[in-house]
Amino acid sequence: MTKETGYRFLDPAALARIKSLSLAARGVVEGFIAGMHASPNRGFSIEFAEHRNYVRGDNLRHLDWRMLARTDRLYVKQYEEETNLRAQIILDTSSSMLYRSGKALSKLEYSAYLVAVLALLMTRQQDAVGLTTCDEQLRLDMPARTSPRHFGEMMRQLEATCDQLQGAGAGKTGRGTDIANTLHRLAERFKRRCLVLLISDLYDDLEAMIHALHHFRHRHHEVILFHVFDEAEIEFPFHETAQFEDMETGARLQVDPSFVRDDYREQMQAFIDTYRKACADCQIDYIMTHTSVPYDLMLSRYLAKRSTL
Repeated sequence: MTKETGYRFLDPAALARIKSLSLAARGVVEGFIAGMHASPNRGFSIEFAEHRNYVRGDNLRHLDWRMLARTDRLYVKQYEEETNLRAQIILDTSSSMLYRSGKALSKLEYSAYLVAVLALLMTRQQDAVGLTTCDEQLRLDMPARTSPRHFGEMMRQLEATCDQLQGAGAGKTGRGTDIANTLHRLAERFKRRCLVLLISDLYDDLEAMIHALHHFRHRHHEVILFHVFDEAEIEFPFHETAQFEDMETGARLQVDPSFVRDDYREQMQAFIDTYRKACADCQIDYIMTHTSVPYDLMLSRYLAKRSTL
């Protein structure tokens, strides 16, 4: 827990570097209070949307007098309401997320910092944000809300989740991965269009995961995917023959790194490229990162790029 913020995964230095950035939805979203995002609901606010025919009883202040002069017909101006964003952060808590090499953060810790700063950004701009954690089953499911009390409870649950998983990891109690099934259930449950932020190493059935991501897009949700690795998982810098252990199943395999390195790197790159292409095909933002890249730097670069789109 940091003294300045009161929450372990909110680093004041990192917050200072991203405080001027916001997470605006690229598309049209639905919400229920005034905020900074365009809504599909029509009202009378700032941004013009379209005309409709005048109906007796409509407020004459909203008549388009220029259209009347040109067409001799009565039209009422309709505007887009400004609304808040509804966002759900989905965090992978399978045991593979505990992996770390050297002094780097584990993938879980790195992701927890990312969850915390994303949730704070959205809460500060009066957006509703929720948190879901899952592995082979749904572990935590907090619906999206806007209140500071809700944010505080989300941070406490995040810390408890990490403590529990790290304790289980020390006891060699593996948690497998079946995130795709949870994603399908959430896609059906979310009735309003929202922003879905998935943070995972994606060590699940590849075809099933891509199908689940498509399900969100089919339901008109916007999706941002943070694909988190440890740098060693990408570079495979090992030299001595050793036993490698699956952190989820406990299975072990004797490996000579020099013999498998080239094939491993090729398959890992194909794994990343498959996700990148699948996301591009259905207009999902895909951000691949690893724990050696400061999360605030990665997020600042992404949000700055996103704000220009």
